[in-house]
Amino acid sequence: MTRARLVDDPAVKDCTISEISRFNEDLCRIKGWVYNKRSSGKIVFVIVRDGTGLIQAVASREDVGDEGVKLLDRLPQESSIVVVGKVREDKRAPGGYEIHLLDFRVVDEADPDYPITLKEHGVDFLLDHRHLWIRTPRQRAILTVRARFMAACREFLDKQGFIEVSAPILTPSVCEGTTTLFETRYFEDKAYLSQSGQLYMEAAAMALGRVYCFGPTFRAEKSKTRRHLAEFWMVEPEAAYMEFEDLLKFEEAMVSYVVARVLETCEKELREIGRDPEVLAKIVPPFPRMTYDEAVKALQEKGYEIAWGDDFGAPHESEISLMWDKPVFVTHYPKAIKAFYMQPDPSRDDVVLGADLLAPEGYGEITGGGQRIHDFDLLMDRIREHKLPVEDYQWYLDLRKYGSVPHSGFGMGIERAVAWICGLEHVRETAPFPRMLTRMRP
Repeated sequence: MTRARLVDDPAVKDCTISEISRFNEDLCRIKGWVYNKRSSGKIVFVIVRDGTGLIQAVASREDVGDEGVKLLDRLPQESSIVVVGKVREDKRAPGGYEIHLLDFRVVDEADPDYPITLKEHGVDFLLDHRHLWIRTPRQRAILTVRARFMAACREFLDKQGFIEVSAPILTPSVCEGTTTLFETRYFEDKAYLSQSGQLYMEAAAMALGRVYCFGPTFRAEKSKTRRHLAEFWMVEPEAAYMEFEDLLKFEEAMVSYVVARVLETCEKELREIGRDPEVLAKIVPPFPRMTYDEAVKALQEKGYEIAWGDDFGAPHESEISLMWDKPVFVTHYPKAIKAFYMQPDPSRDDVVLGADLLAPEGYGEITGGGQRIHDFDLLMDRIREHKLPVEDYQWYLDLRKYGSVPHSGFGMGIERAVAWICGLEHVRETAPFPRMLTRMRP
């Protein structure tokens, strides 16, 4: 039987590398790319990747002929290839299985000057070639964790009766502060890239009860820290009749569920990244809590120069999050440093019913939220205090005129949460194509 006939034989089963254990001792077809290879003269060992993993294909002259061995031996990295062979378990092989090659076809022979070789490269070089960097096993694993994380968020919220509602990316007004807006032209007018879908979720919650949006948000912060991106994804649940205490319980339930699902579906990827799954197995309710007052006092005792009323920066959040091996809620922030829509504490007007959830190990804030103002007059006062144009928020005020109820919600940044789960130093690896202060290519 010739190579052309076997590689195209419809009787041969197609499979992915991730499901190879189901095909032990069977003949199967894998469609992928050459990741690496080595030769011993008569035998060529080709590491094939297909986006789901790596497998070693063993090609001998006896099975693929002299010309076949020569062709495989000269194929450059990232050449696309279809291989057919018998799957065999081998504990020494990458992934525990290898395929004994009986046939193959080169779909496209790559240029020999592939820039990301199997050696160390600088971060700037890798980011310049991000379109190719994502092909490496580590980056594939991180992006797989990201995808499973996002799927688990949707799964949890859908099970809790939340309805996904798409929020607009182009908005006419501010949500999170005027200093971090990306302005753009909108026909004969101007608009801003969305900082958050929250205000729209509040409207949707009054129609559907429990809602969430999932999408990109934009912050024009001139920050170069390891936690910041100019474009990032958020999941933002919002619920009518949910008050502050119920919100905190809901958040810890969601975070715990999502972490457990990632552990269940991505243990192999986490180990490939170098993350110990046992660290994440501790993420179960209840989560510790401390008030802003308590947090300031703790920071002062550790030598930080911070006064009541100051907002927390990354070093402060990291210090607090190092106190526990679980995420910790910091609650009741000063009203003056929180958004205009935050509900003041009924027993103490200078703080709000808001909370940030800080991930352990120094990763800092992964969620931010709280109870929203549901009183029309109070919200109007806060809009004026923040010197926001009332006409831009007339529709938002309408929500307090027609059947207003207590309601709460939060936003969770996907990149920061995934960086924590994967144990990464920088959020840039969690975004397929990160946008930062000095980078918007590729």
